[in-house]
Amino acid sequence: MPRRPTLEFWFEFASTYSYLAAMRIETLAEAAGVAVRWRPFLLGPVFAAQGWTSSPFNLYPAKGRHMWRDLAREAARLGLPPVVRPESFPQNSLAATRVAVHGAEEPWIGAYVRAVYAAEFAQGQSIAEPAAVSSILNGLDLDGPALIRASTQEPVKSRLRSIGEEAKSRGLFGAPSFLTEDGELFWGNDRLEQALAWAVGERPAGLR
Repeated sequence: MPRRPTLEFWFEFASTYSYLAAMRIETLAEAAGVAVRWRPFLLGPVFAAQGWTSSPFNLYPAKGRHMWRDLAREAARLGLPPVVRPESFPQNSLAATRVAVHGAEEPWIGAYVRAVYAAEFAQGQSIAEPAAVSSILNGLDLDGPALIRASTQEPVKSRLRSIGEEAKSRGLFGAPSFLTEDGELFWGNDRLEQALAWAVGERPAGLR
């Protein structure tokens, strides 16, 4: 079989638009003949480097109000369950992200990512506590307590820090972001289809 191009999917569990992208990327990538590389990371350090102390959707209330309405529209358009806003936003996603870093190459990574997002934005649940993440893993017939323990070991912590530095060095400033093999960066859920097209060699007329 010919080798499939790979698209890196950089996502943050606290990101609403990463939620939309995560719920559909595998289906679209499979149809396009593209492999997905799951790249979980934390946006907090990226925002801090830009001088932000919180999500811009909190720092700019009008933007935040629009985002939640837009999220509800997009979820309905994509056939996702109605959005349920969690009590805290953005949530502390450290525990969930560590598990994703630990399992990024495992066959269950896609199902896990979708389950975390569904709990957070379709059910309004907290994902901040390790126990909540463990419960999500158990619901996927995985060993939640064992994976939580593994994800808190120093190699995983170190890997997550390195991923954060990589994100900054590669010019990422938000999530979701998509990086093609030739280094082209696409930002935002609404750029997913364009990123997949670029990954397979399609280019807009007049652009190289």
